[in-house]
Amino acid sequence: MEVEQKKNSFLELVKIVVISLAIVLPIRAYVAQPFIVEGDSMEPNFKDGQYLIIDELSYNFNNPERGDTIVLRAPIQPSLFFIKRIIGLPGEEFKIENGKIIITGKDSNRIVLKEEYIPEGINTVPDTEIKLKDNEYFVMGDNRNRSSDSRSWGPLPEDNITGKVFLRLWPLSKINIFK
Repeated sequence: MEVEQKKNSFLELVKIVVISLAIVLPIRAYVAQPFIVEGDSMEPNFKDGQYLIIDELSYNFNNPERGDTIVLRAPIQPSLFFIKRIIGLPGEEFKIENGKIIITGKDSNRIVLKEEYIPEGINTVPDTEIKLKDNEYFVMGDNRNRSSDSRSWGPLPEDNITGKVFLRLWPLSKINIFK
């Protein structure tokens, strides 16, 4: 009787593990995955050691938007993952002049980008001018003085985008859901 109970308990445990894996692995592979911020390229908005959840599904239905914080495979070394902010969208002409970002859209409208997420004094960028192709984005870190981004390695191919930052889980005092 006791041997039969142990056998049933073991089978129940195996069932639980198999069902859990069947649920968790597809979610982890196709919907969301964890990401730990390393470095200071996104300060003051994201700091070293923060634990984030990345939404990998949304961009299958909607295009990335200007201002989205994304995780990407570095074009210069695809085994590395970076966290950056989308600044320029496909097909736009993008110009950095005297610290100002000027964007000319596909419709020829020009805007000077206002970046409320960056404190004054951080916006130091070298002058740059580029025309993005239909599958390219221009990304930069919020801490412009300490970021390896499109200013140094060029436009980001759309295929290098892993997903959008959805949730900050750690530290507990900074838990936040991002739109």
